Amino acid sequence: MNYTNPTRLQAAILDWAGTVVDFGSFAPTQIFVEAFAEFDVEVSIEEARGPMGMGKWDHIRTLCDQPAIAERYRKVFGRTPSDDDVTAIYERFMPLQIDKIAVHSALIPGALQTLTGLRADGLKIGSCSGYPKVVMDKVVELAKRNGYVADHVVATDETPNGRPWPAQALANVIALAIDDVGACVKVDDTVPGILEGRRAGMWTVALVCSGNALGLTWEEYLALDADTLERERQRIHALFESSRPHYLVDTINDLPEVVADINRRLANGEMPQGA
Repeated sequence: MNYTNPTRLQAAILDWAGTVVDFGSFAPTQIFVEAFAEFDVEVSIEEARGPMGMGKWDHIRTLCDQPAIAERYRKVFGRTPSDDDVTAIYERFMPLQIDKIAVHSALIPGALQTLTGLRADGLKIGSCSGYPKVVMDKVVELAKRNGYVADHVVATDETPNGRPWPAQALANVIALAIDDVGACVKVDDTVPGILEGRRAGMWTVALVCSGNALGLTWEEYLALDADTLERERQRIHALFESSRPHYLVDTINDLPEVVADINRRLANGEMPQGA
């Protein structure tokens, strides 16, 4: 038995908020602000967006490790946040997130048609998220009402490590019976999500305009003038540079052209690990 490179993609492993649903990725970021506020600690929406893509407990820990936020916490409680304090914030975050997830549950315009086309081309659709399962179950239920059902879903607390580790992406490979990680493309709007795909040995696509980095609604995105949009693209490209995505595109609706190019490269013997 000999090894041969895959010649076509078999699966797309997709993030959720900012990728398929919730244009601008508002559901998680706004709740971080509200959860900290219940402890009388101010966190701006821009600060909350910083570690986006990580599991939510790790996200809160990372925020609490930022000197400015740690100092605000110290002024309220007389100490910097311990892991127990992080857990207390996380336990307040969770019911807020579950309660308000429906507010930002709409599919990204065009996403359903795009994914229908990818499935028609033979791709399986896997998915993973920084949400824990209790939240992910609600996200999946709401997406189903809007017509989107992924072939497999992996929440951040269903593997030993969340993003940027590769476990969630690789759990999709196993569940979907994919025979080579090089036949998968990981699509995400965050640096941890791109690192996840890279570490899993997959092709990676960073979404520049629909997610956390731009942080605008669909309507605000459409209203940007051409010069402002180009400046924002350049800024966000720089943010992703260290994670080395294979492709950077505006939204998931640009994915069919990327898939076609990856299939061309695979047919020519290229693999994501060497690109």
